[in-house]
Amino acid sequence: MDTGITAINEKVKKESVFIENLVSEIRKVIVGQDYLIQRLLVGLLANGHILVEGVPGLAKTMSIRTLSQAIDTKFQRLQFTPDLLPADLIGTLIYNPKDGAFTTKKGPIFANIILADEINRAPAKVQSALLEAMQERQVTIGENTFKLDDPFLVMATQNPIEQEGTYPLPEAQIDRFMLKINITYPNIDEEHKILQRMGSTSPKTDVNAVVDPADIIKARGVVDEIYIDEKLQKYILDIVFATREPKNYKLDELTDLIQYGASPRATLYLSLAAKAFAFIQGRGYVTPQDVKSIGMDVLRHRVIISYEAEAEEKTSEDIIKKIFDEIEVP
Repeated sequence: MDTGITAINEKVKKESVFIENLVSEIRKVIVGQDYLIQRLLVGLLANGHILVEGVPGLAKTMSIRTLSQAIDTKFQRLQFTPDLLPADLIGTLIYNPKDGAFTTKKGPIFANIILADEINRAPAKVQSALLEAMQERQVTIGENTFKLDDPFLVMATQNPIEQEGTYPLPEAQIDRFMLKINITYPNIDEEHKILQRMGSTSPKTDVNAVVDPADIIKARGVVDEIYIDEKLQKYILDIVFATREPKNYKLDELTDLIQYGASPRATLYLSLAAKAFAFIQGRGYVTPQDVKSIGMDVLRHRVIISYEAEAEEKTSEDIIKKIFDEIEVP
């Protein structure tokens, strides 16, 4: 390891100490869900947003609220419903008949951590308003444009059951989420701990703020410095291009199963998320395992399968796993 990598490695070890304290504080409330917590931290450190799919009652809301408390930021939960309007989200102009002037009333989007609960229950206009805020980090109300506070993280949830009355997110909009994660039920030991800890009419859900928003922004600067070798960059490109041109990677059997491959955002996000993942591990350099660990979450919503794949009961995850298995690791 040369001097430059050694220096960044030492810097990351020093700057990532708060991660352990942060996770420890979150665990005072949340039992299990290590995967969700880790991905929330990746999204926070890589300045990306997260789409979560899971059945009700898996502590999705509690996890993101607890994270917000632990980093001392403003949290806002938005319940998406079919009658929601964009103004309910971003705000509106209010007319004052006394002086004939309009005043701006800001909406709940003006927070640091946003939970967009059941995002697929709101119509396309509302989804677009949220996704514009996610992408541009700003909101326009009337003629005025307002910058959103930093850090700004959106965790949107989708319920895999009760699909009546939902408006599925278009693939182009889903692409704006850095990660899409699927969470499942806790195991029996974890659920036993949940029962012991939360089985009362007033369970303790408060945590101490152990990290400042400025610490998160500073940590992002360190994440940018994390070393990623050119061979690993080529590996990331090969993974993404294999979803678009499987024949070029001797994956002919996947050609008819993929309708659309991953977008260029996948390349950028896979690199950024791998760096953030390495930071959480206290390392100043990215390994192939970092790319593999986070790769499914970056790609599962970006690979659009064909009717042939559906007929063969293949999922995008099956295809991505095949690509990771076949592409040579540097």
